[in-house]
Amino acid sequence: MDPMRFSVVVPTYRRPRQLAACLEALAALDYPLDRYEVIVVDDGSSQPPEDVVRGFRHRLDVSLLSRPHGGPALARNSGAAQARGDWLAFTDDDCAPARDWLRLLAARLTQAPDCAVGGRVVNSLSANPYSTASQLVVSWLYAYYNADPERARFLTSNNFAMAVQRFRAVGGFDETYPNAAAEDREICDRLLQRGQRIIYAPEAVVHHAHPLTFAGFCRQHFHYGRGAFCFRRVRSRRCAEPVRLEPLSFYTGLLGHPFAQASGGFALSLAALAFLSQAVHTAGFAWEALHADRKVASRPSQEASHG
Repeated sequence: MDPMRFSVVVPTYRRPRQLAACLEALAALDYPLDRYEVIVVDDGSSQPPEDVVRGFRHRLDVSLLSRPHGGPALARNSGAAQARGDWLAFTDDDCAPARDWLRLLAARLTQAPDCAVGGRVVNSLSANPYSTASQLVVSWLYAYYNADPERARFLTSNNFAMAVQRFRAVGGFDETYPNAAAEDREICDRLLQRGQRIIYAPEAVVHHAHPLTFAGFCRQHFHYGRGAFCFRRVRSRRCAEPVRLEPLSFYTGLLGHPFAQASGGFALSLAALAFLSQAVHTAGFAWEALHADRKVASRPSQEASHG
């Protein structure tokens, strides 16, 4: 039987150097070159990465789709709409999939074609405490929500795969998320609500190189908090069951997680950053809630002014 035919979708925005490293990794996959295409979706960069993509056309079946800036969820959906393969695999422009990434995802999807499958994301910038702490938060979410890998509940969008038809049938990523925040959590929740199973395949690895400063770390988790509020609002419209708050053990586990991954002062620093991430996350959630309330409050006057 021929290997699965994949369409690998890579959203990008003003990061040509990182995109080149991502395409280099995709060109080196140990998967038949005639069985996967790469669709790069430029999300409104002032200078689309045409030169970067052109440099890989002799090594990859790669195309570039440019569209106005609308956020990564919209970019991923745009790429999926152009897919010629039967299976989708998503990663990001600052990621480098391992050589066996696509082959291992294909092995899982062959066994469970009706499921969504996602692998493990590894921080490539171990000397950067902010990048390390941010990835540790994600790894804790994986440990917590995917305790049973065959019945997983959460996958990130930079290491995610499923059948094209099922992705389109479920409606793709929610495009109301303008930033990279919670759209992956939302699609996983939507899949589970529809009775589809999600599988965590830790053997399928993607290396993530997202350099962060203190300000960038805070900004990232503030956006995550905003996304969490949007997720709750979207979910409340989709189903009557509210999102439950996590128990105290979730947060104590998060603060203890760095000590299982590092030691000494570095572990303590990572724990402090994990605590900060949740404080900033809460601030982002509150800001978005206030912003949403103001928009609702201003709507009648706006409608009256147009009446």
